[in-house]
Amino acid sequence: MIRFFLTFFLVMAGLFVFELTPVGQTYFVEPLTSGLAKASAFFIELFGRDLAVDGIVMVDKATGFAVQIAAGCNGVEAMILLVAAIVAFPAPWRYRYMGLGLGLASVQALNLVRIVSLFYLGIWHKPSFDWAHLYIWQALIMLDTLLVWMLWIRYIPNASGNNTQPPQSGDGGASVAAG
Repeated sequence: MIRFFLTFFLVMAGLFVFELTPVGQTYFVEPLTSGLAKASAFFIELFGRDLAVDGIVMVDKATGFAVQIAAGCNGVEAMILLVAAIVAFPAPWRYRYMGLGLGLASVQALNLVRIVSLFYLGIWHKPSFDWAHLYIWQALIMLDTLLVWMLWIRYIPNASGNNTQPPQSGDGGASVAAG
C-alpha cells in the first residue's frame, strides 16, 4: 500500500508540474481545451443553437451568453488523478493501457456533457449555471474519476490470473474455507 501511495503521489505531482509548464500548456492543455470547445460547440449547434467559437470561448449569437473553458473546466485535473491511480496500482501494463484509454475517454465524455449542459443552463437561468458549475459538476467529474478507477480495479486480473468478477447473486460474496 505504501508503494501505491508513493507512486500515486509522484506520478500525480509530476503530471501536475508538467501541466503547468509552457510545454505542457502548449502541446497538451491548450489543444485539449480547444478541441473540447469545438466538440462542445458541435453538440450545442446540433441541438439548434447558433454559436460563434473563438479558441476556448463559445458565444450564443442569439443571447450573447458566453462560456470560456478555463483551466479546471477542461477535465485535465481529473485525468491526472486517474492516470496516477491507474499507473500506481499493481496490474499488468496491458490492463493499465486499456484502463487509461477507456477511463480518459469516459472523463472527457462526461466533461463534454457537463459543458453542453452548463451552456444551456447559462442561457436559461444564470443562477442555476453558477450553482451547477461550482458544486454539482465539480463533484460529478471527480466521482466519475473515482468510479472509473474502481470499476477498472474490479475487472483486472488478480494474482492467480483469474479475472475478478462480481459475486453471484445469493452468495453475498462470502466464501467458506473447506478443511
